[in-house]
Amino acid sequence: MFRNILPRTVNVARITAARQTPRFFSVSLARSHGHVHTPKPGEELKITFITKDGAQKTFDVCEGDNILDIAQAHNMDMEGACGGSCACSTCHIIVDPEYYDSIPEPDDDENDMLDLAFGLTETSRLGCQVKMTKELDGIRVALPAMTRNLQSRDFS
Repeated sequence: MFRNILPRTVNVARITAARQTPRFFSVSLARSHGHVHTPKPGEELKITFITKDGAQKTFDVCEGDNILDIAQAHNMDMEGACGGSCACSTCHIIVDPEYYDSIPEPDDDENDMLDLAFGLTETSRLGCQVKMTKELDGIRVALPAMTRNLQSRDFS
């Protein structure tokens, strides 16, 4: 059995080694979740996270950054298992009612994921779907006591 495989492997190695044409590749910066911009002086927006134990942490942030990226950039306890693609509920946040109506309505995908969130409230949103705007300056968001991360190994 192995005698039949070995000659094919050697031939492939010879062909690959004999190939002398250069192979080109490019390098570019990849944007991964957790990347936030530094706000310019005078353009800072404020966000306050209320942690699971009740501590409040306030940060200066830039308009356009989403709450998941902000939380991860400041080492807050927010998982974001799907990388911000609205495919899980691990970035579930509870928005202060004073600011909730200033956020655009959630779309169907976000509502579907929110249905899976632990401790869902009337002002629950996914952090990956909420971008900071001037209307949200001073927003307060609470991190729920738990998150639910369903993985394929959970169903084996």
